[in-house]
Amino acid sequence: MNLALMEKEIISAAQAARLIRQGDTLIIGGSGGIGVAEKVLEALESRFLSDREPGNLTILHTTGIGAVTKYGLNRLAHVGLIKRVIGGNFGLQLPFMKELIVSNRIEAYNFPQGVMCQLYRAMAGKQPGLISHVGLGTYIDPRIDGGKMNDATTENLVEVLEVGGREMLFFHAPVANMALIRGTTADDNGNISLEHEPATLEGLSIAQAVHNAGGTVICQVKRITGRGKLNPHMVRIPGFLIDKLVIDENQAQNYAVNFDPSLCGETRRPIESIKPDPLNERRIIARRAALELYPGAVVNMGVGVSAGIPNVTAEEKLDGIFSITVESGVIGGFAGHGLYFGSAYNAEAIIDQAYMFDFYDGGGLDIAFVSFAEVDVEGNVNVTRFGNRNDGAGGFIDITQNARRIVFSGTLTGGGLDASLDNGHLVIEKEGKIKKFVPRVNQLSFNGPKAIANDVDVIFVTERAVFRLKGHGIEISEVAPGIDIEKEVLSQIPFPVSVPKTVKLMDHRIFLDGPMGIRDEIISKTH
Repeated sequence: MNLALMEKEIISAAQAARLIRQGDTLIIGGSGGIGVAEKVLEALESRFLSDREPGNLTILHTTGIGAVTKYGLNRLAHVGLIKRVIGGNFGLQLPFMKELIVSNRIEAYNFPQGVMCQLYRAMAGKQPGLISHVGLGTYIDPRIDGGKMNDATTENLVEVLEVGGREMLFFHAPVANMALIRGTTADDNGNISLEHEPATLEGLSIAQAVHNAGGTVICQVKRITGRGKLNPHMVRIPGFLIDKLVIDENQAQNYAVNFDPSLCGETRRPIESIKPDPLNERRIIARRAALELYPGAVVNMGVGVSAGIPNVTAEEKLDGIFSITVESGVIGGFAGHGLYFGSAYNAEAIIDQAYMFDFYDGGGLDIAFVSFAEVDVEGNVNVTRFGNRNDGAGGFIDITQNARRIVFSGTLTGGGLDASLDNGHLVIEKEGKIKKFVPRVNQLSFNGPKAIANDVDVIFVTERAVFRLKGHGIEISEVAPGIDIEKEVLSQIPFPVSVPKTVKLMDHRIFLDGPMGIRDEIISKTH
């Protein structure tokens, strides 16, 4: 046997871009700034701008590939390049979202993040689609919006089925003929390891799906090694699934840092090096939310205001008391936010993303810490379509539909809110123009009555008050020191809120500089 024939061809990014043809269905691996074959996407953009080819592409991605204004999906934000996108989130890809989706230039479907990565597994096995309960009673449900994110999107890709006496959703599986994924090291036979990646995501499932459909799998890596040099335990994608390799020696871990060994387990970062965020309204909310933690809890901490909670847990030295999980598949450590979201410093374990969502969908989460954009009179929540944004859900629906306790975080008003602290008292200097508690949410991302029916504990944490969702509606339970309930809380909510005889003051330590000193208190809690 001539072993040279087994070696994978190494091509340039420009050559890889030329393999993508008019009308192809392309799966792009990655999550946020993690695991993105950026060099190839850059080459694809350059080819389209110079040659106006390829066009009419269908793009699949798990969630939010790219930074806020450039990189990732934003490189594809050109009219004519894309016909349809099916993805988990578009919130951090502003040009792509606003110039293509909001403007009705392309068809856009949003499936829950967990559904997307599980759908690749179904595609790999040539199943017709994915059956899941995730999305029932939300805008994913075809009786509401069917996951359609704009008026240009008309075809139904989600159905309601009855399986075993249960109502379920059936997500149609497309057939993809191109895949663009990423790893760290490839050997001569194309075996791929991921040792410098902050998360392993779903590269294996994507490669299997496209390979089994007779398509082409392109993998961008940082380096090449010889045949047999990779420990088989480190190989996450076998070489027979890979068709072409692209080398990017400068491949960065994410869009914020080239390489941090504590993000991939090579070293551990001292907890003291994680500096506290400024004490503003966002940190006040994160601090109050963190008081819901208890020993042994398995939790998820989402994006938005909730992304600040890990920073609080670092300041309070709460590591080892509970288990933080991130939907990307990262377990333990201190979850990153912003361009670091999806990774964690000092992680204890990293599993493929689809398996993390198996855990979430099965009800494994004790507490979900998530954010809100709108809340209505029934406790319904919108995080997916508001103002001039069509963000999509990411993992929000998978997580909130299945967790035992949900802590929603957000400011009471938005659009210019200015708050300050005066000797431990909260002062609203200027009220926000946007009321976030509304009579009816613009899009149903979380179903409040359904949560109540399932006996889920739901609370809403804001900078000036804490609310609980009850059978009779929303009830205020705590108020910040210095805040007038009638003037600064109830007047900003355009529907009745239940006020008990006694409303507790929020813990005064939340509003003071320096650590709150809650470690022993959290350790002693029972849930």
